[in-house]
Amino acid sequence: MPLPPGSTATSPRKVVIAGVALSDCGRVDGATPYALHAQAARRALADSGLDRSLVDGFASAGLGTLAPVEVAEYLGLRPTWADSTSVGGATWEVMAAHAVDAIAAGQARAVLLVYGSTARADLKAGRRTANLSFGTRGPLQYEVPYGHTLVAKYAMAARRHMHQYGTTLAQLAEVAVQARANAATNPDAMYREPVTVDDVLSGPLIADPFTKLHCCIRSDGGCAVLLAAEEYVRDLAKPPVHVLGAGTALSHSAMSEWDDFTVSPAAVSGRLAFERAGVHPSEIDIAEIYDAFTYMTLVTLEDLGFCAKGEGGAFVEKGRLLRDGALPVNTDGGGLAACHPGMRGLFLLVEAVRQLRGEAGEGRQVHRRDGSLPQLAVASGTGGWFCSSGTLVLGRG
Repeated sequence: MPLPPGSTATSPRKVVIAGVALSDCGRVDGATPYALHAQAARRALADSGLDRSLVDGFASAGLGTLAPVEVAEYLGLRPTWADSTSVGGATWEVMAAHAVDAIAAGQARAVLLVYGSTARADLKAGRRTANLSFGTRGPLQYEVPYGHTLVAKYAMAARRHMHQYGTTLAQLAEVAVQARANAATNPDAMYREPVTVDDVLSGPLIADPFTKLHCCIRSDGGCAVLLAAEEYVRDLAKPPVHVLGAGTALSHSAMSEWDDFTVSPAAVSGRLAFERAGVHPSEIDIAEIYDAFTYMTLVTLEDLGFCAKGEGGAFVEKGRLLRDGALPVNTDGGGLAACHPGMRGLFLLVEAVRQLRGEAGEGRQVHRRDGSLPQLAVASGTGGWFCSSGTLVLGRG
């Protein structure tokens, strides 16, 4: 196979995020998941300025009997490169890493990643139940009889961190409080009203120690990200955001096989991503982290190297995660306040790109202390119950 344009025998071509977009999000009762996929895809292509004929790669998961074949057909695409990897919430960071490798190697020119879900509307209409069913075969059959739900697994892990390191419920609550504060000026966020630590602590108990506000919201919505080879940068409608490094890691499915409840697979995916990007966590300006529960944010910050193991509780205090804090985290409000239609990982990339481009909007855009735009961002997705992790380091062009 001939070398792709812009590359040499020792230097594969670089990859940029060319376009990003959200579909309608929040409460979307009148749309199907397919319609949200299509809406997000059209908007991402328009955002990039590239012609759809350039797209020869497609990645999607979670919809259709033959995902992503059915979704590609619905969008009118006939890709020659495809990915349907499904590892929970980390799916989209893992897919993005695969797409970057494919584009760098010349197997694709531009890869479209698309997601859409009407989880909230489906629950409201009785088309699905709130509890996910993972079946009773394989290793999980030994935990299912005990009613060990997904939220309970995260709650167990949080309790272990509290026991081992003295992390408090008030510190976990700080994550929810700051996420809601970040959502306050995000017009796309589902919940923008402020909450206090007392509000979080006094809410109805879901799974000890989590009260309702320790848990993500349930919404509808979709989004799309278009990755492209560097030679198409001149054709883009917006400044490119470069993918500097990526890492993936798998951990466990059965809780009995998890070596340490206080360590997530982000400890591996993050290290790999930072090493490959040649970047240190101390250089990161913003972090977009999967936050189905408050504990996920805290432990992922530790595992990515923003603080030492066991120091996450103190790290998240004093407004550190706010947009004007020392390390802005989940600047759109995250899954705790903005949106969480299911596998939220792709939304992390959309928000990171918008912040790096400087287009988050009045009152929402992050600036460095010198007033300049952020230069480096990390997006880290988690799947299952800390079963998988995908981390990307992104940089302004």
